[in-house]
Amino acid sequence: MPAELDPPENPRVAASSTLALVHYLERQGVLDTERVEQLTGLDIQMLSDPDLRVPANAHYQLWEHAEAVTGDPGVGLHAGQVVDPERMGLVGHVFFNCDTLGEAVTQYVRLHRLINESVILSFEQTGDLAILSWQPDAPAHYSRQDMDRTLAAAMSRTRHFIEPDLRAEWVEIAHPRPEYGDEYEKLLGGPVRFDTGITRLAFHCRYLAKPIPRRNPYVYSAVLKQVNTVLARLQSRRSFSRKVRRLISRQMATDRIDADSLARQCFMSRQTLYRKLKKEGLSFHELVEQVRKDKALRYVAEEHYALGEIAFLLGFSELSAFSRAFKRWTGTAPAQYRANHRKLATEEYPDRSEAQTRES
Repeated sequence: MPAELDPPENPRVAASSTLALVHYLERQGVLDTERVEQLTGLDIQMLSDPDLRVPANAHYQLWEHAEAVTGDPGVGLHAGQVVDPERMGLVGHVFFNCDTLGEAVTQYVRLHRLINESVILSFEQTGDLAILSWQPDAPAHYSRQDMDRTLAAAMSRTRHFIEPDLRAEWVEIAHPRPEYGDEYEKLLGGPVRFDTGITRLAFHCRYLAKPIPRRNPYVYSAVLKQVNTVLARLQSRRSFSRKVRRLISRQMATDRIDADSLARQCFMSRQTLYRKLKKEGLSFHELVEQVRKDKALRYVAEEHYALGEIAFLLGFSELSAFSRAFKRWTGTAPAQYRANHRKLATEEYPDRSEAQTRES
């Protein structure tokens, strides 16, 4: 069976991620090859193909299987802490052969779709913090175990290859606090808050200038050429919904969002707009909701705008409507979410918080 790309309505993950989980199960002595092949629909030997991609839904089902056979609810955190340079995927080899951690993070975000098409990764710098954010492109594409593994692997590998003293300033986890919740802070190094609707990891910007030791420019050039070829094939598959997201984001604060207006900007009918989004597994309403939610979480946390201003910027007619929507997204009222976020910042930067209080 050739390693071909499926239509965009079936998001995929790099086979190297699935293979890493298979190797973990093997080390734990619980690998059931027949069950793995049944869940993935692939011969287990095929997972070594560097160009192969596995359906995201199958990959997430394999994580559920892993938790069941290991009897370990925190299997994602524990698997993510295993660092095996010989079994890294192509993006990992690009990451750890960049000049600096800052360049590596930039490449990680740019190439993330090669790792997991079903999760959107973004990066921003605010003050002296660098913040990575992970958001699934649909609720069904969120896997607690896979997100745990992503956070643990990002921190463990960076400590192993680049900066042993790296620690998070704070972390927000989308899923509710699990029974092994205390392990997150021990691993990541900073305070952790759960059930936030989006997963974000913040670390100090000073780490971005850290040079990457033992980098190999030849390996970097060769692997980057290969991953750019694969990325180019993916660009045409999922570019339409991203274009619509940008248009929604741009229009949200100035006009009422409606499908007819967006369709005209894309030079097509509303029916064609709906059909093209459906091919990527999305509806227009879901896309608008995703953009509103992402912006709401960022605006409320950053405190650049009053809550009433945020409601206006996101196209709500009044603050109460925004508050209801925000509570539906996060389980928390926006004022409480902001207070919780401020408390985390106060705990991490008490001197700065006292200065801001005096200034206000």
